[in-house]
Amino acid sequence: MPIDPDVAIGAEVGTLEFSWSSSDVLLYHLGIGAQDLRYTLETDPGFQVLPSFAVVAPTFHATEAPSLDLPGCDINLAQVVHGSQEVQVASPLPPSGSASLTTSIVDVWDKGKAAVIWQEGVATDPSGTELWRVRSSIFVKGEGGWGGDRGESTSVPAPERAPDASMTYDVRPEQALLYRLSGDRNPLHADPEFAKLAGFPAPILHGLCTWGIVLREVTDTLLGGDATAVAGFKGRFTGVVFPGETLTVNAWDEPDGIAVAATVGDGDRPALSDCLVTRR
Repeated sequence: MPIDPDVAIGAEVGTLEFSWSSSDVLLYHLGIGAQDLRYTLETDPGFQVLPSFAVVAPTFHATEAPSLDLPGCDINLAQVVHGSQEVQVASPLPPSGSASLTTSIVDVWDKGKAAVIWQEGVATDPSGTELWRVRSSIFVKGEGGWGGDRGESTSVPAPERAPDASMTYDVRPEQALLYRLSGDRNPLHADPEFAKLAGFPAPILHGLCTWGIVLREVTDTLLGGDATAVAGFKGRFTGVVFPGETLTVNAWDEPDGIAVAATVGDGDRPALSDCLVTRR
């Protein structure tokens, strides 16, 4: 079968050596709609790096579509959508640096008509000090059905009360074309014909772009614009966003962190759910 869990689970995907500069950080921040100088001017006294940058830093300079060369997984890009993403940073991210990221497949879930592949990675600096951890899942359409584990619930339910903050962000028509310069050249986000092959009427916004926008909005609104106060952020991609649409972000400030949900328009359809921002 195209996915062999016995081969995949526990397999190391590889170790990637990489570096980043303040120019990379600036481009990333612009890609997720930042305008404040603390995100967009490297000489600003308050210049800082949103923790979500850690997810794109290892492949920031990639110019090819993402590789799906995963042990035990014979899948293609048109089958795949991003399922969820989490990052935990050990300390505030520096505006430049170098690191290595070692990634492994930690689980494969059988959803019947689809499979979910989970990966985890740890980034360390040249001295071996941990910088951050990432965990992500991809949803592989057309796979599954081998009778494997369906997986566990990872939900973060929104509180049953009015949100403490509600924000909107108008996704620019060219936002996906700008964000793809952060290293994600998946044609699903730029090529209309490829998008149709994947079952969409037009190119969609990168899930990680939506994810970054949401973290920035929450940081600016509930954390006083202090990115160093963010220890971690996770969320599940529950719907697609098209360039030109409006995101609505609702946030609840809870003892365990800030619970967040994002929808398109006035709640017309979900975009991100089960989101949680944890504080340092």
